[in-house]
Amino acid sequence: MRALILAASLAVLVGCDAATVPGTDAAQEDSEQATIRAMEGVDITERLPTDVRRASIIVRDMERSLEFYRDVLGMEVNYDTEVELSGSNLPVGSPGTKARLVLLNGNDPYLGWVGLLHPYDPPLEGADEPYPTRLGPGSALLVVNTDDAETTCEAATKIEGVTMTGPTRLQVYPGRDGRPDINVRGCNVFDPNGVAVEINQLLD
Repeated sequence: MRALILAASLAVLVGCDAATVPGTDAAQEDSEQATIRAMEGVDITERLPTDVRRASIIVRDMERSLEFYRDVLGMEVNYDTEVELSGSNLPVGSPGTKARLVLLNGNDPYLGWVGLLHPYDPPLEGADEPYPTRLGPGSALLVVNTDDAETTCEAATKIEGVTMTGPTRLQVYPGRDGRPDINVRGCNVFDPNGVAVEINQLLD
């Protein structure tokens, strides 16, 4: 099924219909996607005008951040380059600041990416200061889905700079529109940059 989803996503990128992509069966794909939407309780009858492509994070230490997102969460690096910041369009650093930009993807080739941006020359002020460990107005929470929450949460505790807010636990959410409850096992952490991340495993 992942191959079908990949092919469909590539079809969207190049502007063709899934039925024209070699090796795909549009009817089978439509059926599988309808099943996924029914399980999740979400019914999208027409394409919406917006895709959430990625969340980009200003990081304190690129290698430590990669240990978390690449090595612990299992995301894949697909882009790694050096950039020069304007300091204005993206209001970080000063004009000419050098930064490393790394993009990582999960299972989808287009959506749900994480970007890591590390301004290093000159470094940002406050990069060595402790980060807040409480959320408030304007805070963001990044939610990721994993195949094994126990193992992933345990591995996260071993990364320097990661703060666990509590043990791995089971959470039960009411199902949408009278559907069965949604059972999720996972944990909440602050990543090495102070970004709140919820690591979830959706249970049957």
